Amino acid sequence: MSKVILLNGSANRHGCTATALEEMIGVFEAEGIETELIQIGTEDIRGCIACNKCSETGRCVFDDLVNEVAPKFEAADGLVAGSPVYYGSPNGNILSFMDRLFYSTHFSKHMKVGAAVVSCRRGGNTASFDVLNKYFTISSMPVASSTYWNQVHGFTAEDVKKDTEGLQTMRNLARNMSFMIKAFADAKSKYGYPEQERDFFTSFPDGK
Repeated sequence: MSKVILLNGSANRHGCTATALEEMIGVFEAEGIETELIQIGTEDIRGCIACNKCSETGRCVFDDLVNEVAPKFEAADGLVAGSPVYYGSPNGNILSFMDRLFYSTHFSKHMKVGAAVVSCRRGGNTASFDVLNKYFTISSMPVASSTYWNQVHGFTAEDVKKDTEGLQTMRNLARNMSFMIKAFADAKSKYGYPEQERDFFTSFPDGK
């Protein structure tokens, strides 16, 4: 069975971001896709310190939730990163978590489906959406889209439940993501995944 991991970057376990993710979970279950919702926003997640120990050990030097989620991410077919908007950006916990999760894991993320979900009261949503999508696009992960940018609006979970277009966007996002996961699995069995070149790394060491 295919599986999607959903990350709740909010410090509120049952707030706006969780409401959006739960709307997606209902669709995933109807589509026969297993889900796991992981709470990030309430955990003590420190940022990357660029020690590069993960290149030697294959895991982050800080043995916390990042290392716990890493094998789940490797086994999953898709990842949804959800965050509230803090000052026009995703919140600090989800950013620290994503930095370390993506940098410390050296398995291929090729063709795993990624989706970003943001919640906000009013503004900063598209900027936050853009930041989260960059983790996927640098990792050769196809990005799932919907019928609007993947966002809900509200100050409380009850507000989000009134955002009928936002919840519709979440349902369509989950349907599109489910289709992509199934279609990629089918195509992989028939054609294999696209070839990836990894021979060149431009760093301009001569300073020119």
